[in-house]
Amino acid sequence: MAIPCPPMRPHSFGSARLAVIIGWVTLTVLSSPVAGQAAPPPPPAATQPARLTFVATPTGEFTFNTGVVRGKLRARGKSLGLSSLVHIPTGIMLDQGDGGYGLFSHYRVFTANRRYGVGAWDWPSTARLRDDGAVEVHWTPAPDRPFDLKAVYRWVSPDMLDLETIVHPLTDLPGFESFLASYFQPQFTNSLAYVSTRPSPSEAPAFVAAEPALGVWQMFPRDRAVVALIQDGRWNLEPNPVNWVIMPTLARPIGVRRHPASGLSAVLMAPAEDCFAIATPYQTEGHYSLYLSLFGRNLKAGEPARARTRLWITTAFSEPQIVEIHKTFSAAKPNP
Repeated sequence: MAIPCPPMRPHSFGSARLAVIIGWVTLTVLSSPVAGQAAPPPPPAATQPARLTFVATPTGEFTFNTGVVRGKLRARGKSLGLSSLVHIPTGIMLDQGDGGYGLFSHYRVFTANRRYGVGAWDWPSTARLRDDGAVEVHWTPAPDRPFDLKAVYRWVSPDMLDLETIVHPLTDLPGFESFLASYFQPQFTNSLAYVSTRPSPSEAPAFVAAEPALGVWQMFPRDRAVVALIQDGRWNLEPNPVNWVIMPTLARPIGVRRHPASGLSAVLMAPAEDCFAIATPYQTEGHYSLYLSLFGRNLKAGEPARARTRLWITTAFSEPQIVEIHKTFSAAKPNP
């Protein structure tokens, strides 16, 4: 796994650990200029008002400042996700910086028992600023990649980013998967998934932590039917094969990385039909990462498919609010 932290290692899942699991996130009004007088000059760039758009730079990067978060997309012109992502009210950086892999970056891409290169990080790509202020990233097909892939990053509120991933298959793609990766600062020591399997049927779903006792690499499937897809051989391929510990099923595809000292949380989510698993190492393992397994279905040649994801950055961790945001997001229509 070509990342700056130690490589993934296989880990077995014994019955004792299963028992542990089953037992147990101004407006400023400007007066009009007097007739005959010139309008006042705009403020300097450093004090320009925050906005929900990306700004293209000559280096191929796209910067943003929403008033709640600031940072960049495509650091050094590479498809490595959001980086230098700072939560302005607390001053905390979420990702591992320009030298590392960011948040919401497209990593592994699979079909049944096959991986396409090491990851989409390494594929040539282009990006453009759209008229609505979103950024569209594009990976064109290649002889060893029979599909066209696009990703559209869009700020929908000062603390919320939506990402849509669109694949256009040139041939049938059985069991297609786009593995979306996010890497956090080491201070984000809580890793949580919203799980439905509880000790008794009367208990409601809840966020559960990826505890070290449960395994190094943990994957929470949408349902038991997708376990066969996870274990079809795609994760046995070199380099850095991974033996995922299969965890309890998700109530909703929602994962969280949390900075406990400040309460700052990154909430990652997707509609259930677009995301078939959430994966993470145990909370304090050196990658400090969280992953969404997108698509997870057979795609037919010539029929495009879309997967939507959302990143919410908040200091107000509230399970009911997170669930309500997920319900609203899941029910919304995709952007054009």
